[in-house]
Amino acid sequence: MPTARTAASPPAFLGDLARSIDDRLAGFVSSRDLPGPLRRAVEHALLGGGKRLRPILTLLSAQAVGGSPARAEPAALAVELVHAFSLVHDDLPALDNDDLRRGRPTLHRAHGEAMAILTGDLMLGLAVEALVTDAPDDALAGRLVAELISGVNAMIVGQADDTLGVRAGGGSDAERLESIHRQKTGALIRAACRMGAIAGSGGTAQAALPAVTRYAEAVGLMFQIVDDLLDVEQTTEHLGKSAGKDADAGKLTYPVVHGVEASRDAVARLRAEALSACEALGPSAGRLAEVCEFLAVRTR
Repeated sequence: MPTARTAASPPAFLGDLARSIDDRLAGFVSSRDLPGPLRRAVEHALLGGGKRLRPILTLLSAQAVGGSPARAEPAALAVELVHAFSLVHDDLPALDNDDLRRGRPTLHRAHGEAMAILTGDLMLGLAVEALVTDAPDDALAGRLVAELISGVNAMIVGQADDTLGVRAGGGSDAERLESIHRQKTGALIRAACRMGAIAGSGGTAQAALPAVTRYAEAVGLMFQIVDDLLDVEQTTEHLGKSAGKDADAGKLTYPVVHGVEASRDAVARLRAEALSACEALGPSAGRLAEVCEFLAVRTR
């Protein structure tokens, strides 16, 4: 059995931010005019726990560029709605066919497959609505929508390659694996951070965007490599989702392609890259650095 990585407690502010985001998400959903069954399905998918990593990164990226996290809250809601939509569709029988998500039955198990498909579709639309409703002007709204949709499209391309092997060109297993991870997981994290910087600064943080992007790309890939390691090192009960499913499905993962130790080395390298980007951003990126440190050693 592989030796477990050293666990670390999450920074205290993560819990506070997650609870605040939960409250905002619940308020947003309750304000929409939705039929009861559809509302309950959205609440099951969206409000049933979770790390809230992507919206937290959105808010902290706003802070990191000297902007206002409050101005980035609509972007934070949007990115979590997209993430929830992606999980609902990923869990469907035609894709990953999962029964468990965040320690509860997946949406299609709890509410039926048709409702799960429609709920995922709805949350994508709600994400755009959340993003543009409070935008101060059309130009900024357009930039934020472009960032979000770019992330969504790349995420879906990565999912298509991971599930169906849909990819233009050749390449080794290692090259394909990195491409899948950077798109399927990393693209939305990249969008979350860039949207936070843009929204929080009112579009004036252009000079800081390269460092924010470097951070996001390193953390996004690192996050998925850690997920790959957890899939082989932890139990279903601990993770709150099915463990070992990637190996059972014959999917490419970092431990399969590179081995466990090389995967841990990659986590360490990407951690260093993300922290270097935080140094370039200065003291205001301190909390982004703390999140990176925690994500490198998380156990769920």
